[in-house]
Amino acid sequence: MTDFDQDDIAAMRQENGGADLKRFMRDQLRAGLQRRDTPTVAAPPPRPPGHRPGTWPSGTSPPEPRPSAHTPAQWGAALNEYRAALMADDHTQLNSDQPCGCVTCQLAKEN
Repeated sequence: MTDFDQDDIAAMRQENGGADLKRFMRDQLRAGLQRRDTPTVAAPPPRPPGHRPGTWPSGTSPPEPRPSAHTPAQWGAALNEYRAALMADDHTQLNSDQPCGCVTCQLAKEN
């Protein structure tokens, strides 16, 4: 019984002291749970002939690595500039006894 209206509900309440309505509602809940517990699983699409899972398709290969945007001369110049900055800077952040010039470190140095 899937089609019911208000008159059916009223009649079930009157019969057997409402036991029919309780049984009917439990049956409705049980049917709903069974529909929810068994979902329909769609079949996966068919595989093309010769398909090997986890491999590149036949006749193809992975993409080539992207070429570097910088020439070796540019890399060398950047490395030399970095080395020169390392040698020229004071690097006070590496020495815990010598604070930097920020306000917080200056206040800590005074106290």
